[in-house]
Amino acid sequence: MEVINTIGRRKAAVARIYMSEGKGNITINKRELENYFTLPTFQYVVKQPLLLLGLEGSFDVKVNLNGGGYKGQAEALRLAIARALVEVNPEYKKQLRDAGFMTRDPREVERKKPGRPKARKRFQFSKR
Repeated sequence: MEVINTIGRRKAAVARIYMSEGKGNITINKRELENYFTLPTFQYVVKQPLLLLGLEGSFDVKVNLNGGGYKGQAEALRLAIARALVEVNPEYKKQLRDAGFMTRDPREVERKKPGRPKARKRFQFSKR
């Protein structure tokens, strides 16, 4: 199997991955998964597509991650891994889609409007 290259995005985070057959090592920006995502919930989010298909320990993943926060980065990486698994075997697509891993979350931060403290919040109204 050759190296598979895919991309995943979420909010401002972009994950570019290179997946090949291996022993299950996930390297993010030249650091191990456990060192990059210290919270177990983010580690679980990243591994979800592999756990769903029972493929943990069969692919090595090298990741370039930038932008956004930890949650956005973890979910961008999940999408990229799911897309790469579909390239490996198109039959995985239905399972991954049913679990919600193939859909790019389109929600973005709304911009701040002039004359307001935040995007939708307004200053207190005073009648008198």
